[in-house]
This record gives sequence, C-alpha cells and structure tokens, in this order.
Amino acid sequence: MELRRVPVETAITVVVILTVLAGTVTMAALRQEVTPNVWDYTMPPVACAAAVFRRRFPISALLLAGAAAGFYYPLANLDGWILLAVLLTLFTAADLGHLAAAATITVAGLLAVTLGEMNSPIRHLDDSQFLLLGGWVFATLAMGGMSRNRRAYLAEAGRRLAEAERTREEEARRRAAEERLRIARELHDTLGHNISMINVQAGAALHRIKDRPGQAETALATIKEASKEALRELRATLGVLRQVDEDSPTGPAPSLARIRELADRIGLAVRIEILGEPRALPAEVDHAAVRIIQEALTNVTRHSGAGAAEVVIRYGDADLTLRIDDHGPGAWPRSETGFGIIGMRERATALGGSLEAGDRHTGGFRVSARLPLRGIS
Repeated sequence: MELRRVPVETAITVVVILTVLAGTVTMAALRQEVTPNVWDYTMPPVACAAAVFRRRFPISALLLAGAAAGFYYPLANLDGWILLAVLLTLFTAADLGHLAAAATITVAGLLAVTLGEMNSPIRHLDDSQFLLLGGWVFATLAMGGMSRNRRAYLAEAGRRLAEAERTREEEARRRAAEERLRIARELHDTLGHNISMINVQAGAALHRIKDRPGQAETALATIKEASKEALRELRATLGVLRQVDEDSPTGPAPSLARIRELADRIGLAVRIEILGEPRALPAEVDHAAVRIIQEALTNVTRHSGAGAAEVVIRYGDADLTLRIDDHGPGAWPRSETGFGIIGMRERATALGGSLEAGDRHTGGFRVSARLPLRGIS
C-alpha cells in the first residue's frame, strides 16, 4: 500500500509546484500593466519548498507555507496560485493526525489574510472570493481528517481480519490436538483392553489345553471374539482418521447396556452392581463410562494380580458415578509415563467430571469416577 502511495504523492507534489510556479509566470505575462515585486517571485518558491517537506515536517511546512501566503497576498502585486501549495500542506498535516494544530493555524492564517487585505493598497480578494477561500481551506482540512480516519479504519479492519485469521488457525490447531488425543485414547483403550484380554485367555488356554481341553476351547473362543472386536473398533477408528465414516464397519457401539457382556470377556470374575434406575444416557457419557470400566478392569488383570473385581454403577439425577475395586496384592503403576489412568481422567474431565484412582485402605485398588449428565447434549 505504501509503495503505491509514494509515486502518487510525488506526482501530486510535482504538479502543484509546477502549477504554482507557472501561475506566477502566467500572471506576470497576462497582467503587463502590473509590475511584479520581490514578493511575487520569492513567496511562491518558499511555499513550494514547504510542500516538498510536508510529510517529514508537517506542522513546520504548514507554518512556512501559511507565512508565505500571509506575506504574499498583502504585499505581492500579482494574483498567483500560491494557495495550492498551502492547501496541499494543510491536507497533509490533517492527514497525518495534526488536525487540531492544522485547524488553529488555518484560523490564524485566515485572520492574517483578512487583516492583510484590509491594510493592502491592492485588494486581491473581494468578499465572495474570501468566502470561497475560507470554504476551500476548511474543506481541505476536513478531507485531510477524513483521509486519516479512513486509513485508520482500514488498518483496524486489517488488524481484526488478521486477528480473526490467527484465532481461526489457533482454534483449528486446538481442535486437531483434541481430536488426536481422543483418537489416541480410543486406540489405547481398544487395543489395550482387547489385547490384555487375549493375553489372559491365551495363558489360560495354554495352561489347560492338556488337562482341561474343554476350558481351553472356551478360552480360544473368547480370544477369537476379542480379536474380532478389537479389529472392528480399530477399523472404525481408522475410518474416522480417513474421513470415510460411511465405509467404516458397523456394529454395536460400546455401551453400559452391554457391560455384562464386555465384562465376561475380561478373564476376571467381575461382580456388577447397578444402583438407581438404568436409563438411556448421552452418547458421550455412555461411551466414556464403558471405556473407563474397560481400562480399569484391564489394569486389574495387568497389575493387581487379583482374580476378581467389583463394578458399581450408580444412576443419579444429575450424574453417573462409577466405582471399580479389586482386592489384589499387586500395585498399579504410579508413574505418569503410563496412559491408562491419564486417559481415564481425561475422559472424565472432558465431560466436566472427575476421576480418582488410588489404593484402598483394606487392600487392593479403587477407581472412582463421576460423569455429569446435565449440560450434555
């Protein structure tokens, strides 16, 4: 923008200077009955010089051009066009933000011209011309102020547009990060739960394959079912990544309505207690609750050494609470390098709830979660 303005302003400056100087020569040629004096030939170049430096020294240039005009009109003999240089410096001063100073100098200049005309032997301006001069001067002042306001408006609009663009980019990055975390949790919970189940059942099958082939066959059937479920959920998650949800495998989504079926495949003796009246839950809450229970039970098989666990699901008016207990002698990992407890806590807090995990006083480990129902659509 500035690169385009410089040549235009330079051209305007050159045109004004040439017009003012040519006006002096033209008036001298046309009015041969009038003898030009030193003021006719010195004041126009002074005003033109002020116009050249008006952007670097706007107030000084306006004062110099105004002083030149103040001397010119009462003392010069020709009616030249020095006013053009004055108007140009006046416009520039207002355009650069010196509106109050420009207005003060303008009023003082008009008073000086009035006094000069009253005391001059030659009347350069009659009443109508003086009113026209005042109109041009104040119109130039107003246009300079409007030009500055317009430029400030465009700059502010550009700033807001850039800020909006930056905000959109930050929001897009934030949502992308949240989506990556969500997908990471899904993959961790899906693969971790099912692979842990497969590992437990495979160990049981190997242990019983000779002595109790019937139980080994049951364990292998559970492995088959778990691997099928893991593949289905993995394909569904990858389908989201590829944005081809319509082509993703369909199947029953994890839900508390199927929690007994899911718990039976864990490889633990899981006792499930449901308090309150079971009812349809918001999809986010239902999904998070299943994943938290799955992850907690998976961690029981991995770390606690317990052969049984208890799951308590309480349907409240405003929230859903979960409690998963085990009585194993082992200790869950406390390091934050693991993602099991972190993922469960992220699921709860993402819905405005909370999750606590720690040792029980009577032995074993407990995971407690609260998932609010109100405000979830």
